[in-house]
Amino acid sequence: MFSNSDEAVINKKLPKELLLRIFSFLDVVTLCRCAQVSRSWNVLALDGSNWQRIDLFDFQRDIEGRVVENISKRCGGFLRKLSLRGCLGVGDSALRTFSQNCRNIELLSLNGCTKITDSTCNSLSKFCPKLKHLDLASCTSITNLSLKALSEGCPLLEQLNISWCDQVTKDGIQALVRCCPGLKGLFLKGCTQLEDEALKHIGAHCPELVTLNLQTCSQITDEGLITICRGCHHLQSLCVSGCANITDAILHALGLNCPRLRLVLPLLLNCHELEKMDLEECVIAVLNCSLVVFVVSLSQSLSHCELITDDGIRHLGSGPCAHDRLEVIELDNCPLITDASLEHLKTCHSLDRIELYDCQQITRAGIKRLRTHLPNIKVHAYFAPVTPPPSVGGSRQRFCRCCILL
Repeated sequence: MFSNSDEAVINKKLPKELLLRIFSFLDVVTLCRCAQVSRSWNVLALDGSNWQRIDLFDFQRDIEGRVVENISKRCGGFLRKLSLRGCLGVGDSALRTFSQNCRNIELLSLNGCTKITDSTCNSLSKFCPKLKHLDLASCTSITNLSLKALSEGCPLLEQLNISWCDQVTKDGIQALVRCCPGLKGLFLKGCTQLEDEALKHIGAHCPELVTLNLQTCSQITDEGLITICRGCHHLQSLCVSGCANITDAILHALGLNCPRLRLVLPLLLNCHELEKMDLEECVIAVLNCSLVVFVVSLSQSLSHCELITDDGIRHLGSGPCAHDRLEVIELDNCPLITDASLEHLKTCHSLDRIELYDCQQITRAGIKRLRTHLPNIKVHAYFAPVTPPPSVGGSRQRFCRCCILL
């Protein structure tokens, strides 16, 4: 079977069409190995129809541009999906050749390809009109010119990731969304120049938007997010972690306009499909009273919400679905909560896990009382060491690291 001769039994018994179909299920590494078996298998393995989906991330990342060029010449119009994630050696020249040869590409990941510039997006715009998914995360040389080019040549774009492309501004977003009305996913994490004006353009032109990531876009406020809520009624996932100017003023707009939300920061009662709520590092002063209006999700993260008190947890624990739905709650680094919070959660019968790291006012006795009501609950807690005694011969006290932080 593995003879160098093309007269091997398998080549006689199976028609080439069937062998080609079998080869279509093989990954890149296996295809390359098969190509070395015999001349006939080399032809079959390197047939463009077998190279419709290529992911080099787990195969080899230190490739040079010529490898991409060779792949594009081999695959031609067959290639639909290509991931070059982490391929640092690939630049604009290779991707221009790729764009010219692979004009039917639909999904392209260039995540972490730091050598590419706006020139690559110009090539994609010129030669790849069928492009639907493009990942440019951490390609820090990308500017508004790239978004303008994509808007002109890739009108079918559905998902774009430009996380950490911190040169992008509202002008690039405006050009993009005006010509790509079918956008369903926008990942703008770390695009620190974006302001509310950019969100207004998204809200006005992206009615099909399902996923929006605005993590650490520190300049956005409630005003911009409210325009998203009013224009993107299909929104299911919204991330605004690290956006310090967000308050609970967006709660009403989110609940009223986005009933399909599943994964998000704050939500209201009519988001009935909510599965996870992430409020990590939200230090808004009114969070305690806001928690009373949340439908309780399966998993809630309140880590580092330093202004949450026992009263906020009381509202949460008495929510309309808390007793039956709440499974996980993360309260680590919430310095104001005490054992009283655990008392408010004891009726949440579905609660499976609770995180209490660095909650200095939670005691072992409080955890023990919680376990009498929820015997199967997993409690992850940390108790700081006792403050060391005063140093001998000095007037200053020595404190452990936990005490210094508090």
